[in-house]
Amino acid sequence: MPDLADVYRAMGTLLPFEFLQPRFMRQSLLGLLLLSPMTAAMGVQVVNLRMAFFSDAISHSAFAGVALGLTLAVNPRFSAIVLALLIGLGVTFCHRRIRLSGDSVIGVFFSGVVAAGLAAASRDRAIARSVQAFLYGDILTIGDSEIFVLAAALPITLAFQYFAYNRMLYLGLDPVLAGAHGVKVGAWQYIFAGLLSFTAIFSVWSVGVFLVTAMLVVPAAAARNLAASAGGMFWWALLISLSSSVAGLAVSAQDWAGTATGATIVLAALIWFGLSLLPILLRGARKHA
Repeated sequence: MPDLADVYRAMGTLLPFEFLQPRFMRQSLLGLLLLSPMTAAMGVQVVNLRMAFFSDAISHSAFAGVALGLTLAVNPRFSAIVLALLIGLGVTFCHRRIRLSGDSVIGVFFSGVVAAGLAAASRDRAIARSVQAFLYGDILTIGDSEIFVLAAALPITLAFQYFAYNRMLYLGLDPVLAGAHGVKVGAWQYIFAGLLSFTAIFSVWSVGVFLVTAMLVVPAAAARNLAASAGGMFWWALLISLSSSVAGLAVSAQDWAGTATGATIVLAALIWFGLSLLPILLRGARKHA
């Protein structure tokens, strides 16, 4: 594996801020700069396709994934990714094959992964402690191996957006009509489910199980309020996600704050969302004036 020491030294030179002096802070910043565009891009589709509950189910599969890894003596992060991909693809398969609504299918899988995780945690205190770490997440513990995985996943995600962005918008409006116009509905749904599952699990490591949906949805929701077009929504989401991640990391590192990095990132995104409501409220006030 290549050494990233030169990258971290360059970051320290280009960004001579006090909170970035420790190497682990530069690692965290690099991880967020790679992860944030992925969550922003996938979050746009989560909002347009109304799949926030789907990301919740994927994030909670971290419970069962970590427990499975510890039980089988394999890397729990690897097992969490594998299980998340299986859950994501399984939800998509069942939604397409059986006569149940998407929410019902997701609810069944959601219940299953949470129950499996809690059952495993209740049997072994060591597993319970490991699973608990995934509840809150900690981007400050990211290592070079995870950064290399994110560096490989980011161009794949962006390539998906380049080829599939308009198709996914079409699917959000009407999958049947999209299929009638030549869109490979099933193929794009499976690819999207796989990428979203991967992104959600990496988000668990940074913000924890409870805040994954917020990291995906809040920047995209704020972008939808601010954008004048579907394309503009993507760029607004990217800006909001990146700025919230950097601001959250910087604020959480301050002595006067002392807050969890993941929670602070989401709070920064919520500030963006609050600001995005102002133009809407002003337009409403003018109409009633």
